Amino acid sequence: MKTHYRIFLASMTGVLFLALSGCAQVGSERWCNNMKDKAKTDWTAGEAADFAKHCILK
Repeated sequence: MKTHYRIFLASMTGVLFLALSGCAQVGSERWCNNMKDKAKTDWTAGEAADFAKHCILK
């Protein structure tokens, strides 16, 4: 039973690492570039406001 628990923990740690490594801090140059590449129809209202605040009105 302990082996299954260890495999599960290792898998979840890997998933968490991958999820967090793909995130860019809101307002960073990388985030602004990612938003420029993202279809405007896929933006949320919050993302649009953050983009305007951090990427346009610096």
